[in-house]
Amino acid sequence: MDVLLGPVREDDVALFQRFLVEPGLIGLDWNGFRDAQAPVRRFAADGFLGEDDGRLMVRTGAATGSETAGLVSWRSGSFDGRTKYWEIGIALLPEYRGRGIGWRAQAMLTAYLFEHRPVQRIQAATHPENMAEQKSLEKAGFQLEGIIRGCEFRAGRLRDGYLYSRLRDDPAPDLGNGSVTGRATDTTGEPSAH
Repeated sequence: MDVLLGPVREDDVALFQRFLVEPGLIGLDWNGFRDAQAPVRRFAADGFLGEDDGRLMVRTGAATGSETAGLVSWRSGSFDGRTKYWEIGIALLPEYRGRGIGWRAQAMLTAYLFEHRPVQRIQAATHPENMAEQKSLEKAGFQLEGIIRGCEFRAGRLRDGYLYSRLRDDPAPDLGNGSVTGRATDTTGEPSAH
């Protein structure tokens, strides 16, 4: 299956707006109605490619990326105020879930961030009941670190989350020529000599 990541285009902004105003479209991450014009302003400001966060579109289709399946995102964080990490996320449209797109897109985003940012750690959080995302993260090379108690207000109450991470030196899944920039990488995330 061809999975491609690429910058947000102007015609993608409508999908971002849908995620903010259509209950259930984003799955368990629905947090109520949000400002539907915020994506328009953000696209105009930086095309969703900021210094501390960003988004790329997930596309599928015979090497052309003709179908938009969803998006991947990242934002910076730090535990000690000095050492940066990236936290990634994904939102796929319902019809693209369960087809092997999610783990590939997350593995590709992780390879991209390791290739272009001097960071040691990439992490992702998910819901305890989201077994599909847990399997997806594990297939993308992430390891479960533990439970984050009471970390998220969702559906009327505080809920726990699961925290996963992948370090730069952790083994990466084999994606072939799966780098966003098109450069083949070996299993360490380093450019391949082949």
